[in-house]
Amino acid sequence: MHSWIIFVLLASTAWSADDYFPKPDSAGGWRTLKDAASIRKTVGLDLKKLDQAFDYASRTSQHGGLLVVRHGWLVYERYYGRGNREAIPATASVGKAYTSIASGIMLADKKAAIPDGLDTKVFNAKYLPQALPLDDPAKADITLGQLLSMSAGFHGEGSNPGFVDGLPSVKLAPVPPADQPLEQDLAALRTPLWTKPGGGYSYASASPHVASIVLRNLTGMEMQDYIDLRLAKPMGWGQWAWARRRGDIVLPHAPGGGDIALRSTDHIRFLYAILKKGRWEKQQLIPADYIELCGKPTKWNAHAPMSLMFENNADGHVAGAPRDAFFKSGGGGFGVIVIPSLDMVIYKMSGDDSQYNPARTGLKQDYPYDGSRDGWKPAERSQFSDGPIGVDDGVRRILEMVAAAVID
Repeated sequence: MHSWIIFVLLASTAWSADDYFPKPDSAGGWRTLKDAASIRKTVGLDLKKLDQAFDYASRTSQHGGLLVVRHGWLVYERYYGRGNREAIPATASVGKAYTSIASGIMLADKKAAIPDGLDTKVFNAKYLPQALPLDDPAKADITLGQLLSMSAGFHGEGSNPGFVDGLPSVKLAPVPPADQPLEQDLAALRTPLWTKPGGGYSYASASPHVASIVLRNLTGMEMQDYIDLRLAKPMGWGQWAWARRRGDIVLPHAPGGGDIALRSTDHIRFLYAILKKGRWEKQQLIPADYIELCGKPTKWNAHAPMSLMFENNADGHVAGAPRDAFFKSGGGGFGVIVIPSLDMVIYKMSGDDSQYNPARTGLKQDYPYDGSRDGWKPAERSQFSDGPIGVDDGVRRILEMVAAAVID
């Protein structure tokens, strides 16, 4: 065979491998590898170490699973309890990552309307008329980038501390409840400040919800509808929703602070699009420059490794993980993880009975569950420590364990 023909064939093969995108599950879904030998040879992962990571994950939550994609191959998919490919649990704060990515798409989509992008001060009539009159004049200096990095000065929920220059140096007491419950948007907009905008970091779910109001105002669409149009349909997600039901109450808007509900393989599609720098087949769904900002320290938050709703590992605080890893955890133990240098994405599915209750999302789900995790209690960390495995600890440990499974 002529050498130039060989070159063309090799180049074509490399291009097609690099350009792989999975079909919707209804049309065949992800390409997979099942046995240890093919996983080791094709993607350079040790299956036994992935099994060890799964065993650890199963001790962090009542229900869940572990999915790993490397080099475009779904090489690990295993569940426990109510965890299942067809399950659509409410994933708590993992939804913040989706709010951020939707905001990044909006900034490119509506650039003429918000030319200063993440540096835009948004507490004004143009971007947040719902906030007027301001309950605190200092809020006029809050930028969109600060909202999406939780450095706007908003008081964190509960007793979350205030971090300044990397240290939890300010103890914050819980905010007393309002005399009268506030409407969803107003409750976020009226969150009190504990410091001036940019002066510190505290984990406040109100921040991304306010960002979602900006998105809604600029696009004229509910964030759920915007994500459905710009991400879900192009990627071929199955049924999904924002979990907006709170008992007998249905929230009027998608809560930007959390509780998106997707099938497990669609979470992986979302992460894979981020890994591919926002591209899906021939479409640039997410701006590549916005994704780059999500994975490294940001000028909008000099106080903690939170960049546009993703925790980044540039400082190496997750010691066993690559420095370019970035991720988002969610209540119940959920986690979405991107590791560009390893060409890998990970979904840690977790949660308890309440998060798997279809009444929370309004979506019908029909799949088997054997009752094996009924009455489950969290395991202790070890014989030397007190309390169950924490949400963030569990996600970070899974990141380390899966990264350690790489053998190439």
